Amino acid sequence: MSLLDTRVPAVLLRIDRNPFHHGTLGAARSLGRSGVEVHVVADSAGSPVGASRYVRQMHPPPLPGASPDDVLAVLRRVADEIARPAVLVPLDDASAIAVGRMRDELAPSYLLPSMPGTLAERVADKAELAAVCASTDVPHPTTLIPDSPAEVTDAMRRLGLPVVAKWSRPWLLPVGSGLRSTVLVRSVQQARELFLRTGEAGSRLLLQAYLAPGPDRDWFFHGYADHSGTVRAGGPGRKQLSWPRGAGLTAVGCWTPNTQVQALSERLTDELGYRGIFDLDFRRCGTTGRYHLLDFNPRAGAQFRLFADSAGLDVVRALHLDLTGRPLPAGAPLAGRAFVVENYAPLAALRAAPGGRELAWYAADDRAPGRVMWAQWCRHVSRRLRERLGTTTTAPTPPLIPRAASPSLTDNEKASS
Repeated sequence: MSLLDTRVPAVLLRIDRNPFHHGTLGAARSLGRSGVEVHVVADSAGSPVGASRYVRQMHPPPLPGASPDDVLAVLRRVADEIARPAVLVPLDDASAIAVGRMRDELAPSYLLPSMPGTLAERVADKAELAAVCASTDVPHPTTLIPDSPAEVTDAMRRLGLPVVAKWSRPWLLPVGSGLRSTVLVRSVQQARELFLRTGEAGSRLLLQAYLAPGPDRDWFFHGYADHSGTVRAGGPGRKQLSWPRGAGLTAVGCWTPNTQVQALSERLTDELGYRGIFDLDFRRCGTTGRYHLLDFNPRAGAQFRLFADSAGLDVVRALHLDLTGRPLPAGAPLAGRAFVVENYAPLAALRAAPGGRELAWYAADDRAPGRVMWAQWCRHVSRRLRERLGTTTTAPTPPLIPRAASPSLTDNEKASS
């Protein structure tokens, strides 16, 4: 018998157009394997997720840059089709922010964590996050917000080169603009040119002190804050390999105990009164040894399935259990467990995994998404090779995965780029 209430379906929501978002597939499998009816509101063009046996139905998503009213209209249409209350699971920042704003309007049709409607937007905003960290005494890289080209020059002088440049609200970046959420700038001129595109970007430019990468310096914490504020499920993880190397999202991660990262995460969510799933990125300073919070994502991270404990509990299952009034089982952490994204780290997927391992795409009980992913990935790689050789054809291709912005940045700083 399933621990989850299988009478209550789940709706997975993603606005971005990344067909290789393995976190969406992970959420569909996690809930579907427990007997929950899963609906996915996301772009289905070329997406391997739609091939999963655990997806009941794919629904057209809101358009990129959709207004909250547009998102609300889509979710109401889906709710009418399902015809009973469902647990809503946002899987990108834009979705999480829109859902937070519209909680009261969605409440009759969807089950959602109870927290202030502006909190998701506050922590996802890079400028607000710097202020949040200052008020809660959580280490954060020195961050300056210039108001003029002259202040850009002064900030670069104060911070030293190189400097990390971020757009405060990356979900507002217009599609096709060429702007990325985060870049590593190496000259004053480069920073000034970015600043002059502030109006186009739709939010403020932040200049942030650069923390150099190094062995065992990149960490993340995934968790679920239940109705009482207690952090359940999830845990701390260490990034072992990124794609591109040293630059992007987690290709190989390992569940690794870290009391400092866990304590910082739990204290921050408690002081904020946060409820729901969250995904935090940290970097350890090589000089001081302190862990600096780089990113706070008010939703499930793509590698959340790394933290499936001995009772099978992960943050998405915890959300469903908590919102349907069911107890959360007390499982033990599986330290040493690995998570591998095969198309980014194929050799790691073939190596022995004594601590246990989950693959992002392949699953013995759900093989079709893996086959679709490899077909799409081969087309993607072929197209990129043709571009480099100057022989790009005019045939339509599926959307590309996000490119990494620059060396040494974290998962979620890349995910929106």
